[in-house]
Parts: sequence; structure tokens; C-alpha cells
Amino acid sequence: MRDTWLVFWRVMLPVLRSPVAVVFGLAQPLLYLGLFGPLLGDTGWQWFVPGLLVQMALFGTAYAGFSLLPEVRTGVMERLRVTPVSRVALLVGRVGKDVVLLVVQGALIVLAATLFGFRASAGEVLLGLGLVALLGVAIGALSYAIALKVKLEYVFASVLSATIVPVMLLSGVLLPMSNGPRWLYWLSRVNPLAHVVDAERSIFNTGSVLFGLVAAVALVLVGVVYGVRTFHEESA
Repeated sequence: MRDTWLVFWRVMLPVLRSPVAVVFGLAQPLLYLGLFGPLLGDTGWQWFVPGLLVQMALFGTAYAGFSLLPEVRTGVMERLRVTPVSRVALLVGRVGKDVVLLVVQGALIVLAATLFGFRASAGEVLLGLGLVALLGVAIGALSYAIALKVKLEYVFASVLSATIVPVMLLSGVLLPMSNGPRWLYWLSRVNPLAHVVDAERSIFNTGSVLFGLVAAVALVLVGVVYGVRTFHEESA
């Protein structure tokens, strides 16, 4: 726990000193909120905002691995790995920072969405942000692990571009998959993120969150286990 806190504080300090990245991280969600949301009508906000929160988790943490690559290239990670610091802490501390930023940004988006007509209780907001945080842990851990494996920015960018957009489109974040052909709908059911999106919407619209919660927890286990194994292997 001490090692995790030290790593977390080390990567959080630059953000606190220059919070510009947090502000720019809100630019795209705000554009979707202001330019895409009104097209859905007054009743569409309860459907659209939860999907937007999941999209923020997907893009906000998937690109987190880029911050690791300069440290790998300049030898900082090599120096950290010869210290007694826990290999788990090297991963979890970084993921913790990304999740904290994600939750703060998500709360600000929910606050902005209420100006457009989105309505939710405090309990629903807390549950929704909690589910988004779980997803952020899973994707962030995978992002750091993949970055540590490939070690090159252009390779990492290619991996992200080949995976993130298809996963997002098949999750039903922007449009309901039930409106498409049956084969596309059933293909989306294979995507764990689609179940997380359904659960996030159910939180704000009184529905079942079981499958989405199971999918989120499964993603966390896969992401953290793979991430920890990668950090141990690369340290060997």
C-alpha cells in the first residue's frame, strides 16, 4: 500500500501542478454533449449521458499507456525496477491516478449534463461513477501492459486504433445496437463493453445491472492480472 501511494503521488503531482490535461480531457465529451445530445430530444439524455461516461472511460484510460513510453525509453522504468518498490504498485499506482481523473471528469460531465436536462439522484451518480471507475481500472491496466510490451509510440498507437474504435462502435455507446441488423446485434453481445454500457444506462433508468457488473469485474481481473504479469516479466 505504501509503494502504491508513492507511485500514485509521483504520477499525480505533475497533473496537480498543471491541470491543463484535465481541462482538455473534457473538451471532447462536452462537444458530444452539446452537439450530439440535443439531436436525441428531451428524453434522450437519460440514454445518452451514461453511454458518454463509458466512452470517457474507454478513451481516457486506453491512452494512458502513452505516459509510460517516455519513461521506458529514457530508462526511468529500468531504474524504478531495480528499487525495492513492488511491481504491483508500479502498475496500480498509475492506474489509480487515471481512475481518479476519470471520476472527477465524469462528475463534471454529469453536472454539465444537468444543464441540458439530464436527471439523476446522488445515489445513481455514485453508482454510475463507480461502474465507470471499474472499467477504467481494467482498461488502464491493459493499456500500461500493452505499452510496456510494445515500447514504441507508433506501434502502441496502431494497436489502439485497431481495437478501440471497433470496440466502441460495437458497445452501443452512440447508437442502440438493437436498431441494426440481427447479426450486428448478436456480434455486439460478444463485446463485454456492451454489457457495461447497458448496466450504466440501467443505473439511471431503473434496470438490471447484473451482467454489466459481472462484465466489468471480469475485465478488471483480466486487465490487472495481465498487467501485473507483464510488469513482472519485463522486470525479470
